[in-house]
Amino acid sequence: MASEAFRGEFYQKVDSKARVSIPAAFRRILEAEDPTSETNPRARVYMVYGGKNRRFVECYSRVGADALAARIEAMELGSPERDRAERDLISRSVMIEVEPDGRIVLPPKVREKMGFLGDDLTGGGEAAFAGFTNRFKLYRREVYEAELAEDDDDDGIDPLALVGRASRGG
Repeated sequence: MASEAFRGEFYQKVDSKARVSIPAAFRRILEAEDPTSETNPRARVYMVYGGKNRRFVECYSRVGADALAARIEAMELGSPERDRAERDLISRSVMIEVEPDGRIVLPPKVREKMGFLGDDLTGGGEAAFAGFTNRFKLYRREVYEAELAEDDDDDGIDPLALVGRASRGG
């Protein structure tokens, strides 16, 4: 597990050059889990844009990306499941460095996955950063808010009860 969990929701402006600031709380985790060195002077973020039905980009620290790769490597070599996981989670990913000012430039495949196409960023846009313990998800704000509205079907179950069930194995 990560040294500290990615927590919270943050909305950040994306400028016309596809630059966006990573929330400070998330940057601190990326920095802690990817210590700088002569060969790697900046923290890195690993952005997974694979998965046809995913409407977000999943982002990992170096430690998180390595843990994901280890889980995939533990799968049966040559199995359809491993092939798919490698294709969608390893091949369809990109590693980028966080600039000293805390910004990143969204790569073209990431912009495409988020739905920022063509001149969409001429007037700027907005990204939603959502914490998910050992990773965070990056959405176009409108997509994130629509997903929240779809999933907000109060079924009367307390989320802590779900956590309790999982810890009891049932």
